[in-house]
Amino acid sequence: PCARQDLLSSPLDDAMDGGAQPSSPREPPGPGGVEQEGVPSEREGGEGPPEVKRSQPLFIHGCSRQLVEEEPRASSLPSIPNPFPELCSPSNSPILSSTALGQGPPREGVSHVVKVFGEDGACRSLEVSAGTTARQLCETLVRRTRALQDHSWALVELHQHLALERCLEDHESVVEVQSSWPPGADSRFVFRKNFAKYELFKSNASLFPEVMVSSCLEANKSMAHSELIQNFLNSGSCPEVQGFLQLREAGRKVWKRFHFSLRRSGLYYSTKGTSKDPRHLQYFADLTESNIYYVTQGKKLYGTPTEFGFCIKPYKVRSGVKGLKLLCSEDEQSRSCWMAAFRLFKYGMQLYRNYQQAQAWLSQPPWIGPTPLRSVSDNALVAMDFSGCTGRVIENPSEVLTVALEEAQAWRKKTTHRYSLPAACHSSPLSAAIHRTQPWFHGRISREDTQRLIGRQGLVDGVFLVRESQRNPKGFVLSLCHLQRVKHYLILPSEEEGRLYFTMDDGQTRFADLIQLVEFHQINRGILPCKLRHYCTCVAL
Repeated sequence: PCARQDLLSSPLDDAMDGGAQPSSPREPPGPGGVEQEGVPSEREGGEGPPEVKRSQPLFIHGCSRQLVEEEPRASSLPSIPNPFPELCSPSNSPILSSTALGQGPPREGVSHVVKVFGEDGACRSLEVSAGTTARQLCETLVRRTRALQDHSWALVELHQHLALERCLEDHESVVEVQSSWPPGADSRFVFRKNFAKYELFKSNASLFPEVMVSSCLEANKSMAHSELIQNFLNSGSCPEVQGFLQLREAGRKVWKRFHFSLRRSGLYYSTKGTSKDPRHLQYFADLTESNIYYVTQGKKLYGTPTEFGFCIKPYKVRSGVKGLKLLCSEDEQSRSCWMAAFRLFKYGMQLYRNYQQAQAWLSQPPWIGPTPLRSVSDNALVAMDFSGCTGRVIENPSEVLTVALEEAQAWRKKTTHRYSLPAACHSSPLSAAIHRTQPWFHGRISREDTQRLIGRQGLVDGVFLVRESQRNPKGFVLSLCHLQRVKHYLILPSEEEGRLYFTMDDGQTRFADLIQLVEFHQINRGILPCKLRHYCTCVAL
């Protein structure tokens, strides 16, 4: 022990302990063996055996410095993962931390399981990080389902027990939204199309009637849609959306009509007609601390006067009907105006940046794999001339219009004969059933289900699908959205010279199959109020 003590108290350790210190006279150890200061010991004088010093801080300091010196050497070695990370806190102590015990916010590295449902009810579980956004999750699902890449795919938050749903913005965190759901609630994410998500940034959109925007009324003139959107995005301007809404009183099933005003500071309603006097305005809802939802079954659950209800749900309301602010508009156009204005006031430029990022995502090369379905957007369709030996793209707009008119005249049959359903059609089975492979064909679904499907995927001009007719066993129906209303056009098969044709105008314009009919109306309006732009589709998860 004496030799070990001499080793530990070597001059090298004294130098590591802060260098040479001036020697002070020491006193001999007292009766208890404790060294007294001021008297030199026998070891310092070189006489007698060395004594063991009971109080020796040099040992501790030497070990700590040895560890500090060896840290750079240990960092060069490969790190060995801790087999029990949950038993150690960030300071490597064997004490359980609050994060390991489930207290406090989750760490970024921790993965979470998110369940996503399709419109057919199928479910897929995905493992995501804490910062995964709705856009990133949609991109993952598009790659896994091998769907067509576009910015209309959306993640919808659905509360079935409250009949509420809303489309998540692309920048929202999926894990944060899921953590706000109450335990045991019938809430889920649904992956589906939403063509109306960025319709407000398109120049031809008409979401804001002039009578509902105060800036148009004050200027006493119509304002371009792009200029109106800039006013909403500009934080220095003060646009205001106003109009009458039906309000359900708290704790009662009575609905009353009030005049509402939506401003940057919040939503207000007037207690005296359309007065905007501060004495008559009542504060109703805060934009920054709430989300706005569509009400899907308003008449059944809440007794709404119309089918165009929506709800403002504060963040603090986690479950139950209590605390929900239920509103109801007169028609779909006014409801769409309120919903779009709410999103613009709440998110501002972030919403426009989401739109720009979605457009940039479309410009990227698609995922590598089997050839995806052909796009039907206006940007992917071009006019072609096949009159010569080889086809050519027509770039002159006036020539495109002329060729379209000539094609329509060539397909149109100048006759007043009314065709009836043939008893037997001798045609190839491929042309009669090839439409079943197309994503816009939905088989035998009812008229009500068709309207609900198109309504869920966005009441945008040109959204369509083709289905089998319930009244005519051999006919089909083209369901098309125009001016936020769904219209239905009957397609009847006819026969001429033993060949089967399809027509929507009593045989004046004929098509060899339904694919030809759809592709023609994607370029030419024909008898329809607008071209076919977006087809409703349901992907299987």
